[in-house]
Amino acid sequence: MTKLFAILIFMLSFFTLKTESIITISRHYCSNSSTFTPKSTYEANLNLLLYFLSSRAESGYGYFNMSEGKPSNDDAVYGSFLCRGDVTEDMCIECVTNAAVRIKEICPMAKVSILWFDECMLQYSDCNFFSATEKAPLLYEYDGENIKEPTELMKLLNKTMDQLIAPAAARPDKKYAYIEAYFKSRRITLYTFVQCRPDILAAHCEDCLQNATSNLLTIQTGKIGGRILLPSCFVRFETYPFYEIVSKGEKKRQSSSKLVIEITSATSAVMLLCVVLCFTLKRGKNKRNHVEKDPIGEGRFGPVYKGTLPCGRIFAAKRLSRSSQQGVQEFENEVELVAKLQQRNLVRLLGFVKEREETILVCEYMSNGSLDQLLFDPQQSRLLHWLACHKIMVGVVRGLHYLHDNSQPQIIHGDLKASNILLDDDMNPKISNFGMARICAAEQMQGSTNTIVGTYGHMSPEYATYRQFSVKSDVFSFGVLMLEIITGKKSWCSYISYRYAGLLDYVWQHWRTGALLQIVDPILNESYSTNEVIRCIHIGLLCVQNNKEARPTMERVVVMLSGADLVSLPMPKQPPFFIPSWIPSNNLKTNSNQSNEKLMVGR
Repeated sequence: MTKLFAILIFMLSFFTLKTESIITISRHYCSNSSTFTPKSTYEANLNLLLYFLSSRAESGYGYFNMSEGKPSNDDAVYGSFLCRGDVTEDMCIECVTNAAVRIKEICPMAKVSILWFDECMLQYSDCNFFSATEKAPLLYEYDGENIKEPTELMKLLNKTMDQLIAPAAARPDKKYAYIEAYFKSRRITLYTFVQCRPDILAAHCEDCLQNATSNLLTIQTGKIGGRILLPSCFVRFETYPFYEIVSKGEKKRQSSSKLVIEITSATSAVMLLCVVLCFTLKRGKNKRNHVEKDPIGEGRFGPVYKGTLPCGRIFAAKRLSRSSQQGVQEFENEVELVAKLQQRNLVRLLGFVKEREETILVCEYMSNGSLDQLLFDPQQSRLLHWLACHKIMVGVVRGLHYLHDNSQPQIIHGDLKASNILLDDDMNPKISNFGMARICAAEQMQGSTNTIVGTYGHMSPEYATYRQFSVKSDVFSFGVLMLEIITGKKSWCSYISYRYAGLLDYVWQHWRTGALLQIVDPILNESYSTNEVIRCIHIGLLCVQNNKEARPTMERVVVMLSGADLVSLPMPKQPPFFIPSWIPSNNLKTNSNQSNEKLMVGR
């Protein structure tokens, strides 16, 4: 029997969460002197740069810079992000992700842009600014309220800021420092914070902070808060704590006290959750419980329930069917894997319960359900349009790219399909159901298994036939998913009347004849760009090629989807031939030494 204490510790990170954070834009700069044209090489490089910057926010370091494109062609883009030194990794990810989207909305055609949030900044330029100390542009912001005795305040602010410059510059990693000072005459505390980009030298950091402080004290005086924002550093002061404060003398004591409070709160929440789930899963008659009585879905694992915590947060509870022995293994696998994964296109595991005969996974709730419901339900499919479809494909690519290239260890999902893609309020896709996922060591590129588990129609031919799996197995499944999204058709049905042939064969026939627009889901109407949808079909066919070595990596697919018409695509080879699963085995013509259970044939 799993002890309740283990459950509590696992669920602490969820039940002690504060109200959802609000990312606030502070200031921005868009260069009007240097712009790019739509669909140019510069824009393609910029799109890739912003994507890779946002993905690197998950490293936990709080700063990263990189370039995209060749400087010799005058289309290179240089970019970086810097998170405030005290913010958590999750907050850094959220802030940089938002900045990467908003910066193009705010500065749509500028070659040089800077966007400052309260928690982070992101910038890009057509010139290499790495390790340089930039004094322009200078952005500033002050609180509108004045304070009495401004002269005394300015003296205290000058003294306090001066104490921070050397310690911040001397730090080898994150160059930041903060301190509080008590303003006796007004009985208020002054909270001050300074930070430099970590790629500049200590001496240059000091110069930048001194310049910023000088401007802070002279541009406006007597305000109760203000900040100076430079590309290489920033300084800020407020009369309220805007950063995480733990003093050295109280650090250990505060941490211990906080842990006790969180465990107590989590214990109450977990106990309540367990009671609520028990009432729900046993279909009790108490109408005041916080969980709906009927399942909102049914999967390989078992029924899925929707619940609401007393704080109002909604969750999904996946209950393991007692008759599923395979489900127990999948449950343990999913808990082990998903608990370690932190990426915006992967469903987040909030906790689990394994007590007596009940086995339950608690995950974040996705209001728009699974992708298969949206694609294949005649009523719900009316909500689809091309921008949503493309957004879903890009999001799934990013999730897989994280699993294959950024996760430690590398993870192969193993059962990528529409029913395992969940959609949130804004139609952002999140990959779910990691029960069949496999972990690969750093040196392991592929593996094999004695048991085939997965979904026919989405399995790669090498896995279905020879039980060999690799990251290219996921690539194949993604290609099938892309073609399902574009056509609105299920992979395992037959779409050619004169012979048994599945979706891949159907798409390939139209590729050969050049009639690709005929296979686009009519529900999309005229919402799509012809070039874009044809390009996506092309990418899908590259992913489902019979030879796994010919399939692109997920990193390459990211480039293909982000690079518009500027990234050339190779010609695809014919995909394997699928025999739809509904066809009776006595209708299959196979060689004497060939099993009727094989549902695909390579070409």
